[in-house]
Amino acid sequence: MHSLKKNKEFNYIYKKGERVSTDNFTLFVVKSKFFDYRIGFSINKKLGKANKRNLLKRRLKEICRKELKIMPYRNYVLLARNEAIDLNFSQLLEEIKRLFSKYEKKKTL
Repeated sequence: MHSLKKNKEFNYIYKKGERVSTDNFTLFVVKSKFFDYRIGFSINKKLGKANKRNLLKRRLKEICRKELKIMPYRNYVLLARNEAIDLNFSQLLEEIKRLFSKYEKKKTL
């Protein structure tokens, strides 16, 4: 897994990407010419202090790294909403799995 770092990359995915949402997250996806997927995490400062935001980001990275089978040739941005900061690890895992399966179903239709 590689991560998106530059603001320009995030803005491109926000503008050109497909959007799928759940109650706590929004996933933006855009196709890429490279085999590996790249993912960026967007957590607004309004969600809490830095330690809470960093904890959420570490949990999301671990879920994406170990628990999910993410499609290659894609770039992703995972945008957290207000209530996401209060979820525990198992709730986050279920929510992210539901989000990615919702995207895969959308792609097969």
